[in-house]
Amino acid sequence: MDTQQEIVLGVTTISTPSDREIVNERVFNAPRERVFAAYIDPDLLARWWGPRGTTTTVEQLDPRPGGVWRFVVRDDADGRLNAFKGVFREVSPPERIAQTFEWEGLPGHVVLEAATFEDLGEGRTRVRGTSLFHTSEERDGMLASGMEKGLGESHDRLADLLAD
Repeated sequence: MDTQQEIVLGVTTISTPSDREIVNERVFNAPRERVFAAYIDPDLLARWWGPRGTTTTVEQLDPRPGGVWRFVVRDDADGRLNAFKGVFREVSPPERIAQTFEWEGLPGHVVLEAATFEDLGEGRTRVRGTSLFHTSEERDGMLASGMEKGLGESHDRLADLLAD
């Protein structure tokens, strides 16, 4: 078995390893502790979460098991608001975060998410996110929503933040 993995900076990849999962990966040019902090520090998170042309307000962020989070994303062009919320299930700095994710525009459709932060050495970190849906239809609906573009833009914003 080949243990070498290609390391590509600056590209978010999306895959669907099963009919209920979406997996995304991105390598950032920053140490793992710094990348992890950007996921749990409300000031940092508000600067990158959401696609370009949006502003995110972190209303709640309690990164501990049982802690809740809620973000409101405002479209800068038309003022439209979208809110997202969830509950943390695991927070293991700087290695892993597991939580629920729910778009308030479609209540009751709760996704289980996990993000792992892998230290690649030389100040680089691979973030791997896994989203598990209740049904393949819910997963397919998320894919059709434009999430790939939005996630890629969010990751671009995070890379910009980490470069500062």
